[in-house]
Amino acid sequence: MGSLDEEALLRGQVEVWQLMFGFAESMALKCAIELGIADIINSLGGPVTLNQIASGIDSPCVDIPYLARIMRFLVRKRVFTQHIPSDGGETLYGLTDSSKWLLRDSEVSLAPMVLMQNYPWQLAPWHYLSQCVKEGGIAFKKAHGCEIWDLASQNPEFNRIFNDALACTAKIIMRAVVSHYKGGFDDVETLVDVGGGTGGNLAEIVKAYPHIKGINFDLPHVVAAAPAYNGVSHVGGNFFEAIPNADSIFMKWVLHDWGDEDCVKILKNCRKAMPEKTGKLILVEIVLQPEGNGQFGDMGMVSDLVMFAHSTGGKERTELEWKKLLEEGGFPRYKIINIPALPSIIEAYLQ
Repeated sequence: MGSLDEEALLRGQVEVWQLMFGFAESMALKCAIELGIADIINSLGGPVTLNQIASGIDSPCVDIPYLARIMRFLVRKRVFTQHIPSDGGETLYGLTDSSKWLLRDSEVSLAPMVLMQNYPWQLAPWHYLSQCVKEGGIAFKKAHGCEIWDLASQNPEFNRIFNDALACTAKIIMRAVVSHYKGGFDDVETLVDVGGGTGGNLAEIVKAYPHIKGINFDLPHVVAAAPAYNGVSHVGGNFFEAIPNADSIFMKWVLHDWGDEDCVKILKNCRKAMPEKTGKLILVEIVLQPEGNGQFGDMGMVSDLVMFAHSTGGKERTELEWKKLLEEGGFPRYKIINIPALPSIIEAYLQ
């Protein structure tokens, strides 16, 4: 038995080492984006040598041995490919399906999100999780003395990084919504995007379904900066007070920012804004599966901890938690529609 116990203990030790240095992966990824490595390989038509990557980096004195070590690690993590020629020529590095998502100018990219999540101000609250467990409170506030929205409104650089990150993920998710929510918007005449930011998401829906009259609803200072879109009108207000009337309401990643009590208030206001019998609520949210979110694995659980670290009482929810919330908010019936993205669509009805 002894050797089996030792083996199990050793396995446990290995797992703790891997968990302990989980941050090394995100830091190496951030480094690759800051250096523009994927962009350099892409622009040269790849695969390329280390020296070719170095010559594309914006610096007169690139340290090649350091670059080689970053590349070695990211090859191991399957972010880049490596080909060592049998004739002893220089090693060549290429793109993978992962690094294609790191291209800055690509139509869809996760690079801004990687930079935002690893920004020092975003990392600081993670050091306060245990303090929150001990005494409650908001991790972000403990770290910075204010909430994330306050920090963004006071600091133009952080605000830009934050908005770029949200815009890049919105684009990816809206593509999945528009192409896989088959027939979901066919019967919609007026659609309010609650917490719709500057209206980009709604514009995508209206472009694909031109019969829809779109109302983009957010705080007055947010919609004040919104561009004009065909078929979309901008309305300023506060969703805790009232929501513009429409036969359908769309909310993407809004409710996960708020605690249960606040969500019920928002849902009740949605209910008031809809026709009594035919109203339809379309939520784009993660539905937590304790055993893992399909292809996305642990990302649902990770996202829940991101909400813990960065939001004011926000969280990801299981199907049972969504059901309870929707019932309390006045939506007794719902169905979940899976799309090829981290969140799902939750369709909820007034009766």
